[in-house]
Amino acid sequence: MSYRKDLAALVETKKDDFTKISDAVWEFAESRFQEFRSFALQADYMEEQGFRVKRGLAQVETAFLAEHGQGKPVIAFLGEYDALSGLSQEADVTYHKPIEPGKDGHGCGHNLLGAASLAATVALKDYMEQNNLPGTIRYYGCPAEENAGGKAFLVRDGVFDDCDIALTWHPASVNAVTETGSLANFRVFYTFHGTSSHAAGAPHLGRSALDAVEIMNVGVNYMREHMIDQARIHYAVINTGGTAPNVVQSEAQVLYAIRAPKVTQVIDLHRRVDNCAKGAALITETKVDIKHVAAYSDYIANDVISEKIGENMDAFLPIGYTEEEIEYARKFQEVITDLDKENLQQMAKKLAGKEAKEILKTPLYDWRIEGLGPSKGSTDVGDVSWVVPTGQFSAVTLAAGTPGHAWQVVAQGKGPVAHKGMLFAAKVLAATGYQFLTDLDLVAKAREAWLEDLDGETYPNALPKDAKPEIW
Repeated sequence: MSYRKDLAALVETKKDDFTKISDAVWEFAESRFQEFRSFALQADYMEEQGFRVKRGLAQVETAFLAEHGQGKPVIAFLGEYDALSGLSQEADVTYHKPIEPGKDGHGCGHNLLGAASLAATVALKDYMEQNNLPGTIRYYGCPAEENAGGKAFLVRDGVFDDCDIALTWHPASVNAVTETGSLANFRVFYTFHGTSSHAAGAPHLGRSALDAVEIMNVGVNYMREHMIDQARIHYAVINTGGTAPNVVQSEAQVLYAIRAPKVTQVIDLHRRVDNCAKGAALITETKVDIKHVAAYSDYIANDVISEKIGENMDAFLPIGYTEEEIEYARKFQEVITDLDKENLQQMAKKLAGKEAKEILKTPLYDWRIEGLGPSKGSTDVGDVSWVVPTGQFSAVTLAAGTPGHAWQVVAQGKGPVAHKGMLFAAKVLAATGYQFLTDLDLVAKAREAWLEDLDGETYPNALPKDAKPEIW
């Protein structure tokens, strides 16, 4: 269809801009609610392209929207640009080599994610102007997807309330439409306060906050046997109370991630984890402060949007790789761990059965994969999907088998495969956006399917009323 060809050409016309933006965000590597340079770069560029830009959405300093057009429908493209802590890594290096040890890095490819969504919005704006098309398109610059669920704050404050369709994607090692089923996820701090004392001279006078953390963790670990199989609970001890073993620790803190397929299930698990904390405080005669700082809802994929995304993915595939690009990816595939290689083999068997050996011959999957099943991760795109019909997909930017949230992702984030996947994603997003922008009946069908999926439920809005976007 001509619009696909034209939109793809518009993406290609400014591909140097989009690649530079992606690479710059990779260099900035800013984590949750601290994406000041990444945010400014994208917002400034959209103003230069003629968009109406509104900065600082929902009291989030690093969130913005860029809008073009007027009236209905309103098509939203979601972008992200936050990095992960502790994943600093030099680009294109096939061994662990931090640029600066302990600093952040783009271990989830959000530099590519935001740049492709931005590229799709710019291409569709140019096409609208060339063809005098009505309707409204928006690019949402969304911070703090990692660890803080930034979109949940935007959803809570009504930033997406007038949108008709929301579209996004994610970097990956496969091309696939994202199925319903990402896990809902709460992040909760438990801070214990005890009484310090000399651990040898007067241990009976001390009440250890660190003991309370340990007892809480033991309680939660025993709880795992008595929760649904799909649930996941993880923790990190943030503050051990000091480094002196001869001082009873008066303060200690642990951060929990609590996940399950549905928000309602996480709410109940949260209650039970709270009870473990309260029980630990009772046992140790300490006090505990509980602070719920983030809440991700489960993702509801819209079948109507997903179908159109799949059609457009098929239209733009194969991406087409050179021998040099295949060899580049192969070098990274060779340095993944044995466990990751085993996982890759299992995935190949699941997807291709007896033909798995053929899939394993190439490090780059240049076709669309079906049947992966629901994600075991979490995303704040889920919160958007509760208030707007939403579609999402993944596109190849990595060698097959690359583990997520790892230095290998960062190392490939500025490479040729990453750039090609980013531009492919931009074309799919732009074409899908065009279809809904120009077909109100299609928008209505997506909304009808969305209402059927909700089945009378409304957005759970699991964030506490006093929760604020903050750096923690």
